Amino acid sequence: MRDTDPHGVDAGTRIVFRADCPSRPILDQIADKWSMMVMALLEQPMRFNELKRRLEGVTQRVLTQTLRRLERNGMIQRKVLPTSPVGVEYSLTALGESLREPFGHLYSWTVEHSEEIQNCRRAYDSRADA
Repeated sequence: MRDTDPHGVDAGTRIVFRADCPSRPILDQIADKWSMMVMALLEQPMRFNELKRRLEGVTQRVLTQTLRRLERNGMIQRKVLPTSPVGVEYSLTALGESLREPFGHLYSWTVEHSEEIQNCRRAYDSRADA
């Protein structure tokens, strides 16, 4: 039997993708488009409706689920405001802030390569249609 680290990485082959690896649900959250967009918007605290207005196409249900998962994973905090009616404000935690830099690199890469990726998609789709 081979030695593995707590994340299921085999010391000999460096295979990572074990089904019980604790990184899987975290990567699922981080890789989610709505999660990344919410975190990008939270440079400063925002209320739910402001987030919803700035995320064109997101439904109230999906935004609520996204915010709950981010809060559960420690990326954002939810603060109930003493207003009438009661308001809620969301902001990044220190853990969420620590993801901004790597996310920035991913976002920059996406913007830099988006035209190339769109060309690849068109080429693939034209071959698939033939």
